Amino acid sequence: MSIKKSVWISFGILFLISIFSFTIMNSNTKNTKLHYVVRQSKVQTTNPPLLILLHGVGGNEQNLFSFAPELPDNFVVVSARGPLTFGTNSFAWFQVDFSTGKPQINAEQAENARKMIIDFIEDLKTEINFDSHQVYLMGFSQGGIMSYSVSLTAPEKIKGIAVMSARLLPEIKPFIADEKRLQKLKIFISHGKQDAVLNYQYALDASEFLKTKNLNPEFHSYEEGHTVNKQMFDDVNLWLKTNLN
Repeated sequence: MSIKKSVWISFGILFLISIFSFTIMNSNTKNTKLHYVVRQSKVQTTNPPLLILLHGVGGNEQNLFSFAPELPDNFVVVSARGPLTFGTNSFAWFQVDFSTGKPQINAEQAENARKMIIDFIEDLKTEINFDSHQVYLMGFSQGGIMSYSVSLTAPEKIKGIAVMSARLLPEIKPFIADEKRLQKLKIFISHGKQDAVLNYQYALDASEFLKTKNLNPEFHSYEEGHTVNKQMFDDVNLWLKTNLN
């Protein structure tokens, strides 16, 4: 479930510049359990807002991080690698089986990953300066699933989530926080109507469920499959800029 490789020439140039100017490869973490890469905030401030990127099944921390040069300058951007290794440069947050036609997850692994991301946010405080009241998650596919699971069960730690081509796990619903705790959570949802991996109906169902919790997600749909294209990225980027405060 990796992101379709949309090649924008100027984008690639910016990416190369960012590697040298704003990126630290954290390959030997001391205080976090998850490997990650980081783009520092381009705006000088003591505690910038934090944006954590979460990849999909079979991806890695570099997938969504390819968008880092064009993400809002005031964020410190961290892209985390899932804890499960599927192969060379191939990772995940939990195992999933599609053989029955519907995704069947390893619930124990999904729960472990949820807790691990929450711990990761706390552990990052010892390695990166950021505003703990301005933490956002941006996830594609399984990374979007984890964004739902973390934010809805620990909303005090998350200011907003951007969920792309994902679903809300029914297994997480019994553990979702009450409406009072959820009331400040900001949510962006995007999904392709032609998605053959995670059906578009999953996005509609998630949006309707969130409304029952008095949440008002911003919803975007596209005539696309299981991918992130430039329009999707532009929409989520605008949402990040306008919903930061």
